[in-house]
Amino acid sequence: MTAAQVRAIIPVARGMNNATAVNKNVLLVAPAFPPSFWSFSETTRLLGMKTLLPPLGLITVAALLPQAWALRLADLNVRPMTEADWDWAEMIMISAMLSQRDGMLALIKEAKSRGKMVVVGGPCPTTLPDEVQAAGCDFIIKGEGENTIPYFLTALMQGQTKGAFECAEKPLMSDSPVPRFDLLDPAAYNTMSVQTSRGCPFNCEFCDVINLYGRKPRYKRPEQVIRELEAIYQLGWRGEVFVADDNFIGNKEHARAILNKLIPWSRNRNDPFGFITQTSVNLGQDKEMIDLMTEANFGHVFVGVESPDEDVLARTNKQVNIANPLIESLNNINRNGLTVVASFIIGFDGEKKGVGKRIEALVEATSIPVVMVNFLQAGLNTQLGIRLKKEGRLLRIPEGVPEARMNFVPSRPETDIIAEYLELWDHLYDPMRFYGRVHRYILEMRPTRRALGIKQREFPATTTPIQPVAPKYRRNALAVFWRILWRRAILAPYRLRFCKLALDAYRRNPSRIKRFFILCGVVENILPLMEIIHRKARLSNNPEQTNL
Repeated sequence: MTAAQVRAIIPVARGMNNATAVNKNVLLVAPAFPPSFWSFSETTRLLGMKTLLPPLGLITVAALLPQAWALRLADLNVRPMTEADWDWAEMIMISAMLSQRDGMLALIKEAKSRGKMVVVGGPCPTTLPDEVQAAGCDFIIKGEGENTIPYFLTALMQGQTKGAFECAEKPLMSDSPVPRFDLLDPAAYNTMSVQTSRGCPFNCEFCDVINLYGRKPRYKRPEQVIRELEAIYQLGWRGEVFVADDNFIGNKEHARAILNKLIPWSRNRNDPFGFITQTSVNLGQDKEMIDLMTEANFGHVFVGVESPDEDVLARTNKQVNIANPLIESLNNINRNGLTVVASFIIGFDGEKKGVGKRIEALVEATSIPVVMVNFLQAGLNTQLGIRLKKEGRLLRIPEGVPEARMNFVPSRPETDIIAEYLELWDHLYDPMRFYGRVHRYILEMRPTRRALGIKQREFPATTTPIQPVAPKYRRNALAVFWRILWRRAILAPYRLRFCKLALDAYRRNPSRIKRFFILCGVVENILPLMEIIHRKARLSNNPEQTNL
């Protein structure tokens, strides 16, 4: 079936009536995530919320389902499943990422033991369909829902009770509906999500994005993105919105088109959202793009720096980080008003001893406060995983072994890699080093646009009357601010040093003092995580293993 044929049956499938919709009560389930860097559990708790992000994939799938079906969402990161959930549901639909694998498999088994029809999709079942099938799943939806859900719905209309569906062609993002944000409890989430594109033009050996979504990025029209933001605005949400693109500037023309629509939309609504996204490091060589993003109220960007070593970057095809000088690019992003959250990976082939020290030196040279460090994991369908399997180096890690364990035989002793990994985490988040880095970072950042006296652009009045929506869901940032002051300025043994740094940041760059405390708040999440990191790394030493 071609993409055109799939699009032709979408309206029919979505319009299934009660007679053909065999399973009408559908429970959409998001398995719980294990604790990680991205949990931000302490900040979320202080803000009175349950978890960081909503399950955007699931609520997008919900918008693809027949209008006659009754849908409910059970996000297990927000609340546990209840007997009432199980009793109500005729069909269980689960979407899972690889890190949710264990929870997904447990849910499938539990649902089947209760006699429920189970449908599973997302990156995990797309990558590991055999495990999902062995757990008892009825329908597996591989790939992206926009062009696979119609296959599934057609199968149901034909009376099928089992199947696996996949489409060789990638769907057009213009076919993607506005997600069912109305199924969410916005009060449970720290940040809302939208997506404007899928895919990445780069070819990094270790990355599974190009296997899942392709190297040719596909885009939503700017008008689609604005409709999704309007839906979030109509919910009464005010706060952060994560633009969950694999690389927001993968196509700069597309990014500019969205930003030029977003800026007047936000201005007309008194800037209800701040934005976070993922970009490649070449953003640092495009000051015009940085300015456009800050004007649109983007504040943070996640950047995959990966390694400070050019030979390692070349080996892994991370060419964009070689073509653009790392330190200069990262400094340019920061100094022009965006905060970088940098990601590094330890364990690459050809990596030389002392990489932890070299990463630390790069972080200090750029004063980046928030840094994530990962062990290299070889995804089964990535170029790296395929190569390592051919070389006989890919391992099957036994159940119960923490994810900190590398799943292949590295090119240098794994004990050395683990030791450098732990030492790097300890050094990066030593409180005195961390707060000193935040202080330098703030001093190097230019003041806000308002403080610089940059005149806001004027836009024509909107032709559509704007209905102001009173905010219902607003993050209680003051709670975090006072908790940070209490813990770090009153109780901590380094309280005098912390107060001096905060006062100096306020004196020398007062318009950025809010950013100073936001970044200081990050360590409230990292310090509890350190114990988990050390425990996992200790447990991961020398488990039983077998080659794949």
